[in-house]
Parts: sequence; C-alpha cells; structure tokens
Amino acid sequence: MTGKDEYVAKVKAQLDEWQEDMERLKESAGAASDDAKAKIESEIAVLRAKWDEGHARRQELLNAADEKWDAIKEKAEEEWDELKVAVKDSIAKIKSHL
Repeated sequence: MTGKDEYVAKVKAQLDEWQEDMERLKESAGAASDDAKAKIESEIAVLRAKWDEGHARRQELLNAADEKWDAIKEKAEEEWDELKVAVKDSIAKIKSHL
C-alpha cells in the first residue's frame, strides 16, 4: 500500500466512525426534551455537512494522481486535522444537549 492509499484508508475509517457517532447521537436525541431535540437536530445537520465535506475531500484524494500525492499531502493533512477538530466540537455540542 502506498502512502496515499494508507492515508485515504485512514480517512475512510474516520468517516465511518463519524457516521456511527451520528447514528448513535440521533438515537440518543429521542429521549431528549423537545427543545434539546431541536438543538441536537440542528447540530447533527452541521455535523452531517462536515461529514459531507470530509467525504468530498476523500474523493479528491482518491482522484489525485499518485505522482501529485507528495505535493498535496501536507495541505490535505492540515485540512483534515482542522475538520477533525470541527467534528469533535460538533459532537461535544450535541452531547451537551443530551
């Protein structure tokens, strides 16, 4: 496996984990008050948009030519790190409403 393949696999694993987190949070929202449910649903929409962004970035990486990987790797890692922080913050906000 090349460095690119390993990185794309790591991104996919993270996206899968976030998908599972969203499903668990949606289920947990069922027991919340109506006000909390509305806030949770709003935050889940934000989280879903971030997941979509991560998925789009993964697709871009998959489509990048192997010979260009070294040139885009640093920027891709930086953007992914920023996205991970944003998702973590969104999950924390949702959990605060549960």
